[in-house]
Amino acid sequence: MNTKTESGVRILAESAILIAVGTVLAQLQLFRMPNGGSVTVVSMLPFILISFRHGSRWGLLAGFANSLLQMLLGGLYAPPAGTAAALAGAVMLDYILAFTLLGTAAWFAHLLGKEYTATNIAFGTFVVCAIRFLCSFVSGFLIWSSLSEQGFGAVTFSLGYNASYMVPETIITMVAMLALFKKAPSLFRL
Repeated sequence: MNTKTESGVRILAESAILIAVGTVLAQLQLFRMPNGGSVTVVSMLPFILISFRHGSRWGLLAGFANSLLQMLLGGLYAPPAGTAAALAGAVMLDYILAFTLLGTAAWFAHLLGKEYTATNIAFGTFVVCAIRFLCSFVSGFLIWSSLSEQGFGAVTFSLGYNASYMVPETIITMVAMLALFKKAPSLFRL
């Protein structure tokens, strides 16, 4: 085998291991919301790390695999509207886009500089977590709005519901990623 093939096989194997780790971590939930969403033990970190280590192309592939596993193992929540369009929208926003786009962390980090620093690691991690929140937020007021019958408007309900788990999840992920960068900076240089 040539060096390029060996490198691709190594990255594929590493990604498979990190996908498995992320899938297990997603099952370790600190709390779970009634209609989907939870605070986990850094389950996004392995997918973001793949992006930092091998670029957004590999990160997107790993994130897409994660989105499929989240639907299969996390339980796909059917939206209250009960239509095929609502289900397709929930699948696209709550799973495919939300988890696949975690793989773009390296791209966002490199907007602040080619070499990784704590600042651009934090920035890349924050932006992809914010994108995941945005996907869930939009899904909340477009697809899940019938749950806001408690007197909240659909936008306010979605904002509060999704922030209640995504803000802690984002903070935990950023702290863990920065600690990993500080303790093992070589993981971010290949």
